[in-house]
Amino acid sequence: MLLRQVIGNVFRRLRRERGITLRELAEQAQVSVPYLSEIERGRKEPSSEILAAICRALDLELADLLHEVQYDLATVARTALPIRLQTAAIQVRESQSVRVASSGPAAYSTSSQAFALVA
Repeated sequence: MLLRQVIGNVFRRLRRERGITLRELAEQAQVSVPYLSEIERGRKEPSSEILAAICRALDLELADLLHEVQYDLATVARTALPIRLQTAAIQVRESQSVRVASSGPAAYSTSSQAFALVA
């Protein structure tokens, strides 16, 4: 999904939540109705000046718009890209005791651990 589509979706959602028609918002933002419609449908990428004008008309801070866009992008990313995470396990296996002979009369045994990565 393109950024302009997400921005358009956010503008449309906020406009509808506030009960404002496309024509009313276009008049308040001083943009044409067809251009605002294109923005809302994600077909036009608005300049920062147009974004600011639409935000003012919606009584919305630019930071709040970006927060909404970020949330929508994160939601789209989580639902559009099913990611299957597979974890690997580390198994610890005890090895047999090893008898080590020394040149003297004493002998000792040690144990070592073997690690295996299992997917």
